[in-house]
Amino acid sequence: MMWLSWKLFLFLSLTGCLSDYSEAVPGLPTSYAAILRIKSGSSPLASFNSKNRPRLSSPSIGSLSSPGWRGAAQHYHSPTNLHHFSEAFKQDESVDYGPVFVQEPDDVIFPTDSEEKKVSLNCQARGNPTPTYRWLRNGTEIDIESDYRFSLIEGSLIINNPSEMKDSGQYQCLTTNTFGSILSREAVLQFAYLGNFSGRTRSAVSVREGQGVVLMCSPPLHSPEIIYSWVFNEFPSFVAEDSRRFISQETGNLYISKVQTSDVGSYICLVKNTVTNARVLSPPTPLTLRNDGVMGEYEPKIEVHFPYTVTAARGATVKMECFALGNPVPTISWRKVNGHNPSKARLRKSQAVLEIPNVQLEDAGTYECKAENSRGRNVFRGQLQVYTYPHWVEKLNDTQLDSGDQLRWECKATGKPRPTYRWLKNGVPLWPQSRIEMVNGVLMIHSVNLSDAGMYQCLAENKYGTTYASAELKILASAPTFPLNQMRKTIIITKGQEVVIECKPEASPKPTITWKKGDKALKESKRVTILPHGSLRILNATKSDEGRYLCQGVNVFGSAEIVASVSVKEPTRIELTPKKMELTVGESIVLSCKALHDSTLDVTFYWTLNGQPIDFEKEGGHFESIKAQASSADLMIRNILLMHAGRYGCRVQTAADTVSDETELLVRVPDVISGDMESAMAVELNPWVEYEFRVVATNKIGTGDPSTPSRVIRTNEAVPKTPPANVSGRSGRRHELVIAWEPVSEEFQSGEGFGYIVAFRPNGTRGWKEKMVTSSDASKFIYRDESVPPLTPFEVKVGVYNNKGDGPFSPIVVICSAEGEPTAAPIDVKATSLSVSEILVAWKHIKESLGRPQGFEIGYWKDMEQEEAAEKVKTEGNDSSILLTGLEGNTLYHLTVRAYNAAGYGPPSAAVRAATKKSPPSQAPSNIMWIQDGSHVSLGWEPVRPLANESDVMGYKVLFRQEGQSNSQVIETQKTSAVVLLPDVGVYIIEVCAVSEGGDGTASPQIRVPSFSGGKVTSAQSTLHVLTTSSSSVTLLLALIVPSTSW
Repeated sequence: MMWLSWKLFLFLSLTGCLSDYSEAVPGLPTSYAAILRIKSGSSPLASFNSKNRPRLSSPSIGSLSSPGWRGAAQHYHSPTNLHHFSEAFKQDESVDYGPVFVQEPDDVIFPTDSEEKKVSLNCQARGNPTPTYRWLRNGTEIDIESDYRFSLIEGSLIINNPSEMKDSGQYQCLTTNTFGSILSREAVLQFAYLGNFSGRTRSAVSVREGQGVVLMCSPPLHSPEIIYSWVFNEFPSFVAEDSRRFISQETGNLYISKVQTSDVGSYICLVKNTVTNARVLSPPTPLTLRNDGVMGEYEPKIEVHFPYTVTAARGATVKMECFALGNPVPTISWRKVNGHNPSKARLRKSQAVLEIPNVQLEDAGTYECKAENSRGRNVFRGQLQVYTYPHWVEKLNDTQLDSGDQLRWECKATGKPRPTYRWLKNGVPLWPQSRIEMVNGVLMIHSVNLSDAGMYQCLAENKYGTTYASAELKILASAPTFPLNQMRKTIIITKGQEVVIECKPEASPKPTITWKKGDKALKESKRVTILPHGSLRILNATKSDEGRYLCQGVNVFGSAEIVASVSVKEPTRIELTPKKMELTVGESIVLSCKALHDSTLDVTFYWTLNGQPIDFEKEGGHFESIKAQASSADLMIRNILLMHAGRYGCRVQTAADTVSDETELLVRVPDVISGDMESAMAVELNPWVEYEFRVVATNKIGTGDPSTPSRVIRTNEAVPKTPPANVSGRSGRRHELVIAWEPVSEEFQSGEGFGYIVAFRPNGTRGWKEKMVTSSDASKFIYRDESVPPLTPFEVKVGVYNNKGDGPFSPIVVICSAEGEPTAAPIDVKATSLSVSEILVAWKHIKESLGRPQGFEIGYWKDMEQEEAAEKVKTEGNDSSILLTGLEGNTLYHLTVRAYNAAGYGPPSAAVRAATKKSPPSQAPSNIMWIQDGSHVSLGWEPVRPLANESDVMGYKVLFRQEGQSNSQVIETQKTSAVVLLPDVGVYIIEVCAVSEGGDGTASPQIRVPSFSGGKVTSAQSTLHVLTTSSSSVTLLLALIVPSTSW
């Protein structure tokens, strides 16, 4: 596939939904948004990932809120306003991405008598390219072009002159761009209407006084719900409900438990549509009293009650009815069987209705209604079941994968009943196939390819609702490329240094990395290793490491390479003189800095005072830099002042390294006394310090030479006044508190018998524990107590003392007891043989264990050796793998891993075993034959037969390059023949080698083939060449007529 020079970028994405609480309807499923952020500039594909795209979903159910009819279609909004979410994200129109819903259609109830003769179902999505829209009704696509009643306005569906017979049903919006399609939640379009009662005269109802009666409403056809009330005799005289009279909002009937003479009259049922507010009246029903006596007392008979099973959505308001006929008038009471009535429950309509607002799962159970009077009682029981809509609990993110990777994406939702899951790809149901598995909300696609890219949706549904999550899958596919900062470079280092040559090509799938030094494949060793990410590391560099290094990255889409030149120089050394000097104010001095460096490198000198660069222009002429030779520099300090005392540093920098050194200058101030004085007293000297004195005479003309020094005099002892500085903690073993400090210099010890007092106490306690450290040079104290847990905080201070008494303490600092050496052995240790000399070792560390590791030590030994003879290598930091190199081929190794830190080593893991591959075949391909036809060379050779201790042959490589160049092109084949196209004019070098598990075998002798034209040969005499395993060759002249068509 050498002609595929283009780069192909294909992506795969998923986006999911995470839940956010909504107040529209308590308990309804709400939406999640998933955002994927990838650092910009991280790869050629970063432009895709820089887009922060929420993917939102909503349930396919409507609200239970009360309507507000004003002569237009009533929209029942779902709990999330998606448009508000989208405003939170910046739009970058330069980035391509699949469609994302901004607004999905809501349930609509359309009054049949509306003056506005159209319905609008809203749908809006964003994406780049801009999405297009289609609509489905009851799962079938609407042909908008063929029906003049339908039109689209920016994605929203407009239905003119809607008809209940033609248009009622479930609607979904399907939005599409080049990345795929997503399907909206279902929106229900229903029509609101209220029919008329039958005009047939209703028969009178005649009962005895004291008897119970039920007056039937028999409502007309209607949609949706209606509200019932009753008129007594004439409008607007409404029947007032009390303990004796009850209007059921379930049946619409009027129940009178005990009829009185005042109840005689005409009764009219009035119904009201909850959406349109339309009202209609039934024909009157006369109620009369019979004259054959009064009804005697009788026990309650429950005439209306809630269903045996009541289902309600969590967060809704539940109303359960119970009313009984009886004489005397029954009393209604409620209780929850095996529990207490919810505290929020309310009794309405003289206890005939039990109302539970904001019902929750714990409110479910068996409820009992009891009707009771003096003649007896009656009981009804029913079950309240509370359900919940599907609700997302797990985020879903857009995903991009390399071709050949495995996709695992899980959508997880809660709900009662438990939700089941379905998957859509580009709006169409996705079914299990050979590579595709779907189990319990988990989607797995093995070995993804370009055909898997698109928009995916997970649907979580139960019998009460459905919620959608959408995701974009992008497949990454590109040939390797290198960023500019990795392109050809020259690296200069010094002997003994470590160098890392970066090789991190950007590619999908991940490329195979190979390294060459000069024209030969790079051989790894303990010093020279290829890091897991592809870069090359050279430890303790020597002159032999100099040269030209080439890194090549190859995947199925192409290859790329970078070149770096490494030059190893002698390390630079520095000499700074004088090392320490004491001057008097007004004197001058020259500091000399000499660099011993590689003669091929230029050097630059920098001077510092107390770590800060000296500004020669701003120091009043006191400092001058003098560079007498190329390899040395002097610093002249004239008329020195007190402020010039301190540490003077010389830093020498070359292209390969930087070294520095420091010297200290002390500046003293001479005491000036009158010229006629012959003695003076020096004051404020440090106790117990030896001093010598000199006298300098001065007048207005100048200063004379100093006298010879006096004899050495030591000041008297005193209590020390200077506490140690920088008190801090150090690493130690478990149950140890390690306290360290900077020792007090001798000039501030103030007397003999100098030592330290180390005081400490657990944080929050009162009494100090003190320990004496008698050595004046000590800088550390270790306190061990088996009862002290790791990382216990202590308050610590360190004081001083000598024979004269105790001096001050340092400021209190908090130091934690040592964590100790690692306590847990690494787990999941795995050793994988990669080649004849390499084994990859990987492990995991138990993060919860004590003793944080600073690195890991890997021990390995041959099968016939003892563990005591194991070789050991170390990693640093949190590395969880290492590549062992330089191993013997076809050898079984045992390996252990253990963690370490400053306190020591942890326990080793259980030993694992791995055998290196057999060596590659030592035999080169023999009896190579080739025919050249213009720019084409047809090659053939005898198969390589490996020895018993060598790896099996898996195929062959044909390497060819132009003479004078080091970069070879490679053709891989499993046959013993190949055709090589020589693209340019020149002489080509061709080699053939076997490929095995243990690596590449010995290459054949080189073949030199000239390429004259690089074009087609229409008729030519071609020559068959034979290269035998010996140095002789046979040339046969064959007459071949080659057709003019291309090979």
